[in-house]
Amino acid sequence: MKITKYIFMLALAASVSSCELLQPDSIVNPNVDEDTFLQTPNAMTTWVNGANRSFATIIGSYVELTEILSDNYFNNYSQSSKVFDFPTLLYTDVDVTNLQRYVGTLRETANQGLNVVAEADENTTDAQRFNLYYIKGYSYLLAGEYFLALPVETGGEVKSWEDNLDLAISTFVESLQYASSVEDKAFINTLIARAYYRLGDKTNAVKYANAALALSTDFIEQVVFDGENSVTNSMQGYIYGTNFQPLPRLDFLDPKYFQKTSSYEQRPICIAKAEEPYLILAEASLADNDLTTAKSTLKTLLSLVKERPVETGINDQLEGRYNGGYKTYPNSSEYTVAASATDAFRSNLVLDRLSPNLISIPYISGTSVTEEMITSTASVDELLEVLYLMRQEIFMAEGRRAADLGLRLPVCETEAANTPSASGYTTAQIPSFIPLNQDMDAFDMDTDAKTVTIKYNMNKVIVSNKSSEYVVPFFN
Repeated sequence: MKITKYIFMLALAASVSSCELLQPDSIVNPNVDEDTFLQTPNAMTTWVNGANRSFATIIGSYVELTEILSDNYFNNYSQSSKVFDFPTLLYTDVDVTNLQRYVGTLRETANQGLNVVAEADENTTDAQRFNLYYIKGYSYLLAGEYFLALPVETGGEVKSWEDNLDLAISTFVESLQYASSVEDKAFINTLIARAYYRLGDKTNAVKYANAALALSTDFIEQVVFDGENSVTNSMQGYIYGTNFQPLPRLDFLDPKYFQKTSSYEQRPICIAKAEEPYLILAEASLADNDLTTAKSTLKTLLSLVKERPVETGINDQLEGRYNGGYKTYPNSSEYTVAASATDAFRSNLVLDRLSPNLISIPYISGTSVTEEMITSTASVDELLEVLYLMRQEIFMAEGRRAADLGLRLPVCETEAANTPSASGYTTAQIPSFIPLNQDMDAFDMDTDAKTVTIKYNMNKVIVSNKSSEYVVPFFN
């Protein structure tokens, strides 16, 4: 099997760890062909470094685009997608095309490493195989969470999102044989639980969530960036700057990715953490009408979130919450925020950012939910709304919200034109209960009364539609 030029050069150019591939003047030799590369010492080290670089930049792009697709962020400037906020999700959109291509790039890069490079490099380690297997599994996970359907191999027929999640599960299970640490095993068990959760398979989701927590109750797995070598977190540029503005009741969590030391500082993105198994277990208890267990689980989760680190002394004074944008956002802690016109106003959701104030941000997980809020709920629906608020806040700026809202991207135009089985998947899945025309991001702000009223409480909307096929997987 030949390594495609695109993927080969991506992995090769992404790493300078193998000096054998460099000219004496440290310029990468553009004439290194596949056979030469495979015969170089430590070829797998170079390949894995390139795969990790690609994985990092792709995760950043997914977070960037799917966050503005949700109610978490509004694109208040002129960069990035201008239509995902509506949401408008056309199969002709270049961003839809790129997101599909990213899935293929991850899958094929991992496959070539596992099937070709590993065969050529006798020094390939289990850790490197583990690394490539979880990248491959994550490609199927992205396809299963964000798309209606995608091919699972180059030139192959389009497979449903359920098929892609099944492949994610089997690939992650295979990766476990190469996992050496308890943290690695907890990470993979969480991803398996996440895939089963999205499939609505409560039994297996609970099984793997419990397995993850039995291994570690506080693990974190992150994608790491390298600003000095141009491996950047694109989401950081949008939220630490003035481009993307958070829904006002999420203001206290923004910016999750920031700079304190230099312009090269790039904050990592969590792709799995111990919070998720707790959320899955609590939702499973609610599906079983077990309010007591769900409350206990969420209180344990709340304790974990409170233990997560908070970065202090962040200078966000240039933010302004309006600089050159389309609409003005609250920028003072004097503001109280209501999740909708029928919800109560809450304080401490908006931070003071203007000079001379510095801010503090929980950069792993944070939540505005209190133990009293959990205790006081009297029904499954009430606690389910609190749970989805916790999901929204805990996964803030990690690209998870769009899936909870039931949004799915179509197959791109190029795929549709060349793959007959793609013809039925060219219209995006936008459930009828999703507000259109940017209304998910809409709010009214009274600058005299210092109040903000959000137009739609999307967590309440999710719970109201829990019996639909699109959201709250354990209830349909």
